[in-house]
Amino acid sequence: MPTLQKHDRALRFKAAALAVACCLCLTGALHADEVGSSTAPITAAPHNRSQVVVAQNSSSAAPTPGASGNDAQQKKMKEQAKEWSGAATPMNPLGYAPSLAPTPKLRPDMDFLPVPDRWRIGFPTWDRYPPSKPGEYPYRLGHWWDPYDQNVLKGDYPIWGQHTFLDLTAVSDTSWSFTRLPRASGVSTEQPNSPNFFGSGDQNSLQQNFIASFDLFHGDAGFKPFDWQVKITPVFNVNFLGTNERGIVNINPADGTTRLNGHIAFQELFVEYKLADLSPYYDFLSVRSGIQPFTSDFRGFIFSDNDPGVLFFGNYESNRDQWNVGYFRPLEKDTNSGLNTLMVGRPQNIIVANFTRQDFLFDGYNFQLDFDYNNDEPSVLFNDNGFLVRPSLIGTVQPHAVNTAYFGCTSEGHIGRIDVTHAFYEAVGRDSLNGIAGHAVNINAQMAALELAYEHDWQRYRFSFFYASGNGNPTGHKATGFDTIQDNPDFAGSQFNYFNRVGIGLTGTQVPLINPLSLVPDLRDKLQGQANFVNPGILLYNLGADFKLTPELVVSPNLNYLQFDKVAVLEYVLHQNNLSREIGFDWSMGFRYRPLLIDNIIVTGSFAMLTPTAGFKDIYQSNVLFSSLLGVTLTY
Repeated sequence: MPTLQKHDRALRFKAAALAVACCLCLTGALHADEVGSSTAPITAAPHNRSQVVVAQNSSSAAPTPGASGNDAQQKKMKEQAKEWSGAATPMNPLGYAPSLAPTPKLRPDMDFLPVPDRWRIGFPTWDRYPPSKPGEYPYRLGHWWDPYDQNVLKGDYPIWGQHTFLDLTAVSDTSWSFTRLPRASGVSTEQPNSPNFFGSGDQNSLQQNFIASFDLFHGDAGFKPFDWQVKITPVFNVNFLGTNERGIVNINPADGTTRLNGHIAFQELFVEYKLADLSPYYDFLSVRSGIQPFTSDFRGFIFSDNDPGVLFFGNYESNRDQWNVGYFRPLEKDTNSGLNTLMVGRPQNIIVANFTRQDFLFDGYNFQLDFDYNNDEPSVLFNDNGFLVRPSLIGTVQPHAVNTAYFGCTSEGHIGRIDVTHAFYEAVGRDSLNGIAGHAVNINAQMAALELAYEHDWQRYRFSFFYASGNGNPTGHKATGFDTIQDNPDFAGSQFNYFNRVGIGLTGTQVPLINPLSLVPDLRDKLQGQANFVNPGILLYNLGADFKLTPELVVSPNLNYLQFDKVAVLEYVLHQNNLSREIGFDWSMGFRYRPLLIDNIIVTGSFAMLTPTAGFKDIYQSNVLFSSLLGVTLTY
């Protein structure tokens, strides 16, 4: 009896399970029939997106009550299938980024977007604002003429492969100045009825430089030093000078009072190659050969020029140690533009070697040891306007050699809140025949400079001092007046003030007292003459400031007080006794305006006055002298 009951319960359980299974099968069949009447069957399960195929509904399929509710879903599935089965649309890289390499073709079965290189990664379009509303729009496409956004012509994208870049630069640099100089009347004056020894010193000058630079380099752009580089920079110059006296624009008075001149030069023409990587931190050793810019110290006190040469340079200890060793053989300069001549060499040899240590003793304070050697061989040269410049037309005029070694230490940086710049140089050597002394002289001269600055918010205040030793015995055998090789200093407002920017000729001679853009009154032509260590020297005291009045505008007032170090040389040359050492007060106000907040447009200007004191008045009998400057630089 118990066995029969167990068997009966098992039969009832099996019957119930069979009934449930039948119900489930019937429900699934009804659902499948409903779905089949409203959607098309999928022919195969795709293994990737490009193989999705949606069949069209049969035209004979009878509509069902649920079909209209699935129209949106059906349309969406068709659009998605069409998108997946077609080729993807590539996105454009930012800026202006055409490539010389062929663009890979897209195939319908591709699951990725090929790009020419790792730099040209596309970005989606992003409209931050409505098109009619001005503002900053990220992810913008650019144009070839746009230097601000990314541009293949500005070295932002490689022109070939992954690491070869081209940077094209075009510059228009215009500079106009009006200056009043102390100027003696020549042998043929423009104002013959004037009883004054000094004529009219007013003059207008214009310098227009069109600069084109082609820079081809291989490397990872800003991430590490170049593997190699080729750079060519031609300059096309037009210059004009208008004066009120004859014999200024040319030695021939018949040439009048104006001069219009043009010149073409190569200011850069070099090849650079990285010889070795010295550490995993991008420390390197490189060599550069050709016409190249070089400045031996932080502020351009001794040597700053564009000359042919060979330069070995590099760094170490994560760029904390930097060094240069080079040899230069300068080209002759064009007289009226100051640019290089076209491959006309000068018999002069220059050797430079310096070592810079960053964060020396104090974070942010950089210290440099500098050595410069100048071997200027005997030669004769008349400049483009007919004046003798080598040897200088003063004293004994005879070709001679000047050999000078400069030993210096300089610094640039800050100690705490105080910005500090200093320089000290000792010059030793020999001049085989100094024109003023009339015989050979041994050179022993010094130079010192110090600038302290304090910056507070938008204001920066500066105190500067400059000293170049003078010669107290012009006919002795020891020359103690300091001179440079080819200076171009940025110190004590020299780019704006009067005495150090315009250049002043020495009365009764054909040599300048001081050259344009120089701090040293060396009585020789800076561009084409030889260094002269028999000179009066100078002391300069400066108070200046830089005020950032707006993000676009910086104003720089400066006040300099000037003295000759020794006047014995001037007394000897000018045959005047008891000259005072005082030169005067040099007042200047300069500004720098960048309307776009970048360097593509720069407007500079200045107005400067020299108020002479006793020594300057003894020589020139001048009242207040002035100069104005306006410059516009446009850069692509």
